[in-house]
Amino acid sequence: MRKFLVLLLLIPILSIAQNRKKKDYLVSLNTTFGTMRLVLYDQTPQHKENFIKLVNQKFYDSLLFHRIIPLFMIQGGDPKSKKAQPDQPLGNGDVGYKIPAEFVPSLFHKKGALAAARDGNPEKASSGCQFYIVQGRVWDDASLQTQLDRIQTMKGRLPTDEQKQVYKTLGGAPHLDGNYSVFGEVIDGLAIVDSIAKQPRNEMNRPDKDIRMTMTGEWIKKKKITKQYGYKF
Repeated sequence: MRKFLVLLLLIPILSIAQNRKKKDYLVSLNTTFGTMRLVLYDQTPQHKENFIKLVNQKFYDSLLFHRIIPLFMIQGGDPKSKKAQPDQPLGNGDVGYKIPAEFVPSLFHKKGALAAARDGNPEKASSGCQFYIVQGRVWDDASLQTQLDRIQTMKGRLPTDEQKQVYKTLGGAPHLDGNYSVFGEVIDGLAIVDSIAKQPRNEMNRPDKDIRMTMTGEWIKKKKITKQYGYKF
C-alpha cells in the first residue's frame, strides 16, 4: 500500500515535468512603443528561474528603461527607477543578491539578445534584477576584426564563424561575449528596441522622457510559440 501511495504522489510531479517540456515561458514586455515577446533559455537555468520569479512578482512593473545607447543596448530593471526624480542618476539599484555567471558558447550578443547587467565583480556574476536588450550594429569585416581584438583584451569569448556571420547581417554587440550572461532573446517586436534606443537622452544616457515597462509571463505550448512567432526551439 505504501509503494502504491508513493507512485500516486509521483504521477502529478511527472505530469508537470512532462508538461513543462512541451511548454515554455513567454514574456510580454510592454512599453508605450509597443510590446516585445521574449523567450528565456533553458541553458541558463538560474537566470531563467530568477527572471520568471521577478516577472510573476510584478517586480518590473513601472520600472524605467533608465539607460539607452543607440547602436548598443537598452537597459532597465533598477528598482530605484520606479519613483525616480527627473535627471536622478540610476543604475545602482538591486535586489540584494547576484546570479552566478552562466556563459554558454552558443548564446551570444546578437541583436535582440536579453542579457544580465552586472557590476565589476571578478566572478562576473549578474545583477539579480537589471537587464539589457541588445540593439547593436551590423559589422563589416574590418570593424568586426576590431571587435575581436577588443574581446581578447577584455578576456571574453571569440564568436564562431556562424556567429560572426550573424554579427555581419543581423548585427549585435560582439565585444560583450564571454563577459555578460545572455539568457534570452526577443522573438517579436524587435523594432521596439530600435524605437527606444533612438530617444533623446541626457549625458548619463537616461532618456529625457521616462520609458516605463510592465511585464507578464505565461507558460505556452512550444508549438504555438513557433507557429505564432517563428521561433524554433
